[in-house]
Amino acid sequence: MIPLRDNVPARGIPVVTLGLIAVNVIVFVRELSLPRPALEAMIYFWGVIPARLLFPFQHAFSEFPPGALLTPFTHMFLHGGWLHLIGNMWYLWIFGDNIEDAMGKVRFVSFYLLTGLTAALFHSLTSIHSNIPTIGASGAISGVLGAYLILYPKARVLVLIPLGFFSRLLYIPAMFVLGFWFLLQLLEGALSGGAAGGVAWWAHIGGFLAGMALVGIFKKREVRFFNPRYRPPNQLNDT
Repeated sequence: MIPLRDNVPARGIPVVTLGLIAVNVIVFVRELSLPRPALEAMIYFWGVIPARLLFPFQHAFSEFPPGALLTPFTHMFLHGGWLHLIGNMWYLWIFGDNIEDAMGKVRFVSFYLLTGLTAALFHSLTSIHSNIPTIGASGAISGVLGAYLILYPKARVLVLIPLGFFSRLLYIPAMFVLGFWFLLQLLEGALSGGAAGGVAWWAHIGGFLAGMALVGIFKKREVRFFNPRYRPPNQLNDT
């Protein structure tokens, strides 16, 4: 089930959402320009490594480079390949504009970074001895999905459903699209023990739950919960 678009119109140009997409693309292009040893060093330096993050004193003189405590933030701007980048940015493009509308630009940036940080910590706490770097915006974008579920559960999402040689396009309520997505993360996380096939499932789960919990704090006062189509007044302070 691949989401293509939703039916909740944005109020204007989603500057922050576009900016986040641009930053991620620029960083990825920079990754592509590096020789493999330099790229691996970059990922190791700026990616989240649970054992290094949770036990910094054990790595202080060997594998704990300066700035490693920043990796819960920096990891969300790195990606492991074109499919990883495109998948994340596609979800951010579909669902991010409406959350940006509901929060305002400054609050949306703070919300995005905070849910990404929470996702990194959630992943680290479920894989405390892992020395494998984790990168990607999935955790932060999962937070956006969690917020969307709370604010627009009855919004309609156009999805592509592959059926072998055939496929169908259907409009499905967001609560079912995102609910199915979250249940899939839970199932994969439970079966894999945390990460499998290079996917940090519990980072997705942590980010999604953080988004659901924090949306009430970051949304604008006039934005109602469970509103399929938010129609803002003409004058709003975008803070």
